[in-house]
Amino acid sequence: MRLLLINEVCGTGSTGKICAGIAETYENNGNEVKIAYGRKAFVPDKCKKYAIRIGANRDVYLHAVKTLIFDQHGFGSKIATKKFIQWADHYNPDIVWLHNIHGYFINIEILFEWIKRKSKMQVKWTLHDCWSFTGHCTHFLITNCHKWKTLCKDCPQKTRYPASRFFDNSESNYLRKKEAFCGVKNLTLFTPSKWLADLTRDSFLKEYPVKVHYNTIDKTVFKPTESLFREKYHIQNKKIILGVASRWSERKGIGDFIELSGLLDDCTVIVMVGVSDKQIKELPFNIIGIKQTNNAQELAEIYSTANIFFNPTREDTYPTVNLEAQACGTRVITYEVGGAKETLHDGKSIAIPVGEYKKVLEYI
Repeated sequence: MRLLLINEVCGTGSTGKICAGIAETYENNGNEVKIAYGRKAFVPDKCKKYAIRIGANRDVYLHAVKTLIFDQHGFGSKIATKKFIQWADHYNPDIVWLHNIHGYFINIEILFEWIKRKSKMQVKWTLHDCWSFTGHCTHFLITNCHKWKTLCKDCPQKTRYPASRFFDNSESNYLRKKEAFCGVKNLTLFTPSKWLADLTRDSFLKEYPVKVHYNTIDKTVFKPTESLFREKYHIQNKKIILGVASRWSERKGIGDFIELSGLLDDCTVIVMVGVSDKQIKELPFNIIGIKQTNNAQELAEIYSTANIFFNPTREDTYPTVNLEAQACGTRVITYEVGGAKETLHDGKSIAIPVGEYKKVLEYI
């Protein structure tokens, strides 16, 4: 049996690692597997045998420009997608499994025209956010927008990813997505949280069955782990409040950490993993900034040494950082948004209302 996975990235980031895990499982069961991706050229060595790149850096750049000016994310990359479809026809998969198909790398109309032609092919689609049923955004909790239930237009998040600086094309995007995505035979949707599953059933994708498959982590890596992290940063006798993100923004809660830092005593520090060089320079004195790392062992060491893991995300589907911290024996405090509460399993971690970061001090 041949499986074709399609995702923004291959082997990196949360969705890339999920696809790599699926590929390994299927391969171990005697199947042939490929992962088609487009966003980043880098692929870990262990995933190179699966990797098929859609287009090149130039195609990603042109797609991003098309999005930035005309708000037509998902409708660029025509030449790159047509070339990929020629390859896919030759590969002739029995199963195609979509993951993130946003990210400036594939034309969704050409992709779904091909999928609809392959009537005998089984189709799976794991939704990691809300982009598939909106006219623009990946999440809408911050703005409390419900236009996606009927018809997106006059998007309040036009300048957020996938950002457009000029035109608002959300109404056309919504209608074109609906036309492309609906009417596929043998399609099953998967979501990593009940929260997203419920939203999907209220969207124009409601014609499809939706199954909840929670994301998992590697507990052979994420477990209580000793390290010299405290010695390295000279914080042996301090309490640590930890935050981890792939990219820190207001949506991820960087502002809450900065506000929280002003309330701490001299015995407590904040450690933030995933900050940029620019952000590190701007952090208060009692926040230790560490750049993003793909080293899971290093992350396990940092999780394990923290007293509290605080996740102030304001929009999230199923944050796996919460799972990783708990697996390392660290209590999690997260905002009660999206599917975040569904990640709490250890009996001591809690979800608190959005913006109530002061409550962290009660638990430290």
